[in-house]
Amino acid sequence: MAYLREPVPAVPQPRSCGECTDRSGPWLFTRSGGAAADGPTGAVLFGRDGALLQAVARNGDPAMVHPMAGVRAALAVLRGAGVAPGVLSNQPGVARGLIGRGQVEAVQARAEEMLGPFDVWAVCPHGPHDGCLCRPPAPALAAAACRALGLPPSRVTVIGCSDSVIAAALAAGAHAIRVPEAAGPVAGPCPPCTLTVCRVADGPEQAADLALRR
Repeated sequence: MAYLREPVPAVPQPRSCGECTDRSGPWLFTRSGGAAADGPTGAVLFGRDGALLQAVARNGDPAMVHPMAGVRAALAVLRGAGVAPGVLSNQPGVARGLIGRGQVEAVQARAEEMLGPFDVWAVCPHGPHDGCLCRPPAPALAAAACRALGLPPSRVTVIGCSDSVIAAALAAGAHAIRVPEAAGPVAGPCPPCTLTVCRVADGPEQAADLALRR
């Protein structure tokens, strides 16, 4: 299924898991013929907003897609090492009727035009009161991405800038690295203090290096 009405030849088109009418489950988009099919050495999942892309609230406009500084270099390092890249995305604007599935997919397509293909996009389309199992800090979103890649969580690292994404990764049994949402060094351990096993990096490039050296 193409993200846009007119396919973009340079971007491999992810496949949808279906319309995901089950309110407890995420939307999953996987790429056929990607690193996952060849047996990746591991995977790194980026939080979409603030870690991979500049955070824009309820963004459904591809024109507003801008990668975070250092993301392109980080992805080049990871792909060169045989690591499958993926994305975790929490989109409560869908549940509120502010954006639709097509807009979410259009943003993903634009990100792939700019940054290259990702092996999985895992999206929680629910709001805070929907009672789903995939909205971070619950672990189901990260766990579903791991299953889609055919990898145990122990071989997956999540790079994120929010407490909820970091907590979701750790709860799923994955590794976690926290990066700042805005440009600038990380001042100290990631809050809250209970996330003591979370490593910190000053940006995506350092986070990618840490993910490969664990």
